[in-house]
Amino acid sequence: MSLPSTVQSIEIPADFASVIRDQASRRPHDIAIMCEENATDYATLHQISSQIANALLAGGVLPGGRIAYIGRDSASFYELLVGAAKSGAVLIPINWRLAATEIAHILRDSGCSLLFVDSHAETVVAQAQAENGKSVDLVHMADFYDWLHDHADTVPYVAIGRDDPFLQLYTSGTTGLSKGVVIAQRSIFAAWEALRSTEVDWFDVREDDRLFVAIPSFHVAALGWVIQGLFAGVTNIIMPEFTPGDAMKIIGTKDVTIVVGVPVMFALILAEPAATPEAFSRLRLVAYGGSPIPETLLAQCIDRFGCQFVQFYGMTETGSSITFLPPSDHTIGNPRLRSAGRPCPTFELSVVDTEGNSLPPGQIGEIVLHSPATMVCYWNNPEATAQTVVDGWLHTGDAGWVDEDGYLFLCDRVKDMIIVGAENVFPAEVENAIVGHPSVREAAVIGIPDDRWGEVVHAFVVVQPGHTVTGRELAQFLRERIAPFKLPRRFDFIDSVPRNATGKILHRQLREEFWKGRERAIN
Repeated sequence: MSLPSTVQSIEIPADFASVIRDQASRRPHDIAIMCEENATDYATLHQISSQIANALLAGGVLPGGRIAYIGRDSASFYELLVGAAKSGAVLIPINWRLAATEIAHILRDSGCSLLFVDSHAETVVAQAQAENGKSVDLVHMADFYDWLHDHADTVPYVAIGRDDPFLQLYTSGTTGLSKGVVIAQRSIFAAWEALRSTEVDWFDVREDDRLFVAIPSFHVAALGWVIQGLFAGVTNIIMPEFTPGDAMKIIGTKDVTIVVGVPVMFALILAEPAATPEAFSRLRLVAYGGSPIPETLLAQCIDRFGCQFVQFYGMTETGSSITFLPPSDHTIGNPRLRSAGRPCPTFELSVVDTEGNSLPPGQIGEIVLHSPATMVCYWNNPEATAQTVVDGWLHTGDAGWVDEDGYLFLCDRVKDMIIVGAENVFPAEVENAIVGHPSVREAAVIGIPDDRWGEVVHAFVVVQPGHTVTGRELAQFLRERIAPFKLPRRFDFIDSVPRNATGKILHRQLREEFWKGRERAIN
């Protein structure tokens, strides 16, 4: 199956800014980004992003300089993304649900010189600024268009190539501090070229498609799908914040043809009274990732949505999705539904043992990837970069195996990561927050299965001698220090945390009781 002529005719430009320029020439009045009642067409996106680029350069943000955005999704965010790309600045989308301490770390680590903040994040940003110790200049989104108003809408002459960074996304780390993943423009071009391959017969984005991305834009998956939508010249619909009612309204009233989300979102949408088969009559493709979809939920989705499904698997460090399970494999009872699919064309995937040797099909090891989309580095962290990218191969930290046909099956997480409704949580960061309480001596955190969220955080706590503390008190203490999705659902008070001879917490031992009888140790 070939791609539509409207997609095939696009010659891939040298950089992301040129994509928007070309789309503004081809389809100036077609809507590029829609959010609530605000709609930005391609001509306006090109114009405003050029003004943003000139405003950044005039304000002293040189190519390679870091700027950040914190707030709910909006058309303005994507105008800022394109404007930053035109100026050579590197944009850092910050999860607005993070605690002030976490945001302060990102501001310090990145050296961010300018922070764009919407009204929903102003309070936590003020707290983060106080903790940061060095005030970052702010642009309040209520004043955003005034800030750029007097600047020219001509594209600034800045030499930018595919190897230049344009995004820096922070991902939780095993040390308890998040790391800045630097993404170059080559990542989005690698994804586009892979999706245009004749081997990918389901990515037939059409000129009249309306792509609804329900995932928030501080995730690489959301950014990747919207950018691919801009490459294809379609209308990209986003929402300020996911709620099932609003998502249902968008699908039912905005003629949505493609939806991108995570399984827990679909479960919540299906529970809406308006979620009838008729409401989804325009849908032709649903793409999901972040976690596997339970087969019972998939059956409900297929029945109600009445369209094709594709699963994608990737992570921030990979720069894009690295495997896809195509619609042809989404049949109930198919054993491949337990897989994450096959690698994208031009992407090399292998499973290796602890010595780095490739393992044959069926044997479990660490999943490693070689692709042009791989991150540039961890910002200001050469040691972590060297440990993660070895001889050009990115070590994912996930354990799995491949079958004879090249399908990847995930088994466990080498680095003990927990995924709560597609949000990544590392035990160390929650453990460090818990032991910050004066009554706590030790803590260990694991993920346990949950029907709605896939996994939830579960904490084991050792109390200081002579002290007392309740789970409710710890939960209240943590609400000021970590994001809500990282909060433990339950606290078990124990005498000691199990450790090995070198003192490492035995998370797997703590997990065993909760994951008994399951085929894999992720949900």
